[in-house]
Parts: sequence; structure tokens; C-alpha cells
Amino acid sequence: MVSFVNMFAWQSYWGNFGGLNWHGAPQVGRRRNPGARGHVSRGEGESERGFGVDGIRADEAVPGWAVGVRSVAVLTGAGISTDSGIPDFRGPRGLWTRNPGAQQMSTFQTYVSDPEVRRRSWRARGDHPAWRAEPNAAHEALALLAQSSIDTQIVTQNIDGLHQKAGTPAERVIELHGTMFSVVCVSCGDRSPMAGALARVEAGEEDPDCPRCGGILKSATIMFGQRLDPGVFLQAEQAARRCGVFLAIGSTLTVEPAASLCGVAAGAGAALVIVNADATPYDGLAAEVIREPIGTAVPRIAGQLLGQAG
Repeated sequence: MVSFVNMFAWQSYWGNFGGLNWHGAPQVGRRRNPGARGHVSRGEGESERGFGVDGIRADEAVPGWAVGVRSVAVLTGAGISTDSGIPDFRGPRGLWTRNPGAQQMSTFQTYVSDPEVRRRSWRARGDHPAWRAEPNAAHEALALLAQSSIDTQIVTQNIDGLHQKAGTPAERVIELHGTMFSVVCVSCGDRSPMAGALARVEAGEEDPDCPRCGGILKSATIMFGQRLDPGVFLQAEQAARRCGVFLAIGSTLTVEPAASLCGVAAGAGAALVIVNADATPYDGLAAEVIREPIGTAVPRIAGQLLGQAG
């Protein structure tokens, strides 16, 4: 399971994109969203009324935060892709839950210093389920939002490319943690398609090096010990500041700086809506917390927003 971890390692935030902060608690000085109206949690037992991506329609009881929305920012975590067959990290069946030691194998320092880790990573990368995965109902519902008159930006912690595959325009997807479909040289920064590197592995190279400078190649993702691209995070922060509704979907919201976008949006006056099976550190800022499965909740939310668009 090294591939999942080495191709997707989370970077934490402290000050100027510095040290690790795994707790993700709202920082001192954040104010509660002035539009928050308490939490209306939906459970798995509630019945749905035909909210599918082929026929999204609004629920009879439309929450106030969904009325007249002109701009939406969406933060998606690993939980949105589990219905596509890609395991999450910290859930009951998560990769790191089942194998806590695997998380430690995803550090940049370990990867560049240990050839055996790199060899194991290359052997496993071709087996990542994202190569075969298809978008699910939640991805498709968000793609409909992104194709509508509602200004929609999707900020994803995922590296699987499923938002784009579902039809969300690439310019509306901000990949905080990079992509598994490219490789990058740690020395010269040269980027190339992952498929080419995997072809070299299949041809017998256990640890393919950079064809330009001979340096170490890695997937174009953020590993522990690496900083987020400041320009990419700035785009995400700007999207959070200017949206009317901020949806946080399938994320534990325990890793910064991604989770901090919830506080940025709520502090700017947006309605924060969290869709996650378990409690998060940002639930107290939310206008609504939804516990039901992502595959039914997100299509319904998209229907509500589209049906009530201003």
C-alpha cells in the first residue's frame, strides 16, 4: 500500500507554511460565521426523494443558505472518492487506520534518502485504484454546478483527477496536493507524465531517474516534509474569501492549511456546510452539518443550489 501514501501525503500549516499541525482546530481570532444558524444534521436513515445526477431537483425544504447563491467554493477530501473505489485514509477502513506505519513511509526525506522505499513506491504506483476509478454521483453533481451559472471553484485535497473526469473544467479545480498523473524531478523540477515513468518501470527500471539531469523522480504530489505551492494555496484562499457558500465534503478537516479554508470562508461571511460522517474541528462554525452519505447528500445540495440560484 505504499503507493497510496507516497503519492498523497498531506502538508500541514503553521505560520508561513511551516511545521505540522495535525489537530486542525480553528485558530484563535476566528469569529463564528455570522450566518450560522446551528446544526441540522441528517442521518443515514432519512429517506431521499430521487436526487440523482441525471435528474437533480431541489428538496421541498430548502435551507436558507442555499437560496440565491451566486458563488460556491467546495473543499473535497478523500471521503468523496470512496464510492469510486478509492480508500480514504482515516476512516474505519482507511489505509492509515489499517496500517498506521504506512503513514510514516510518506515523508519526503525518507523517499529521497532510501532507494528501497523508492523501489517499493514505483512497484506499487501502477496499482493505484485511481487509474481504473470512475467519478461517482457526488463528483458528477459538483461538475453540474461547475458548468452552471453559479461561479464554482473546487479545491481538492485529492490527487485522483476524478473532478475533471466527471466534467468539471480543469480551470475550476484547484489541486492543493498535486496530481498522481505526473512525475517531477526533485533536483531540476522537470515534469512529465506518470505513464511514461511507469512504462520504464515495466521495462525493468526499478527506480527511474530524471531523463534531463539524472535526479530522483517522484509523483507530482505533496509529501510530508514538503510545502504546499504558495500560489496554489493563494488561489484556494481567494476562492474561500469570495464565495457565498463553502462546502466541505469528505474531509476530516484535521490537516492544515486545507482545513483553515473553512475558517477563512466563514470569517468572510460565507455559509459553511460540512458533509462528513464524523465530527470535525470546524463543526462549530458551520451553518449546517450533514452526516448522511456523500453520494446522496451532495446531489441533493447541488439540486438545491441550482434550483434556487439567484
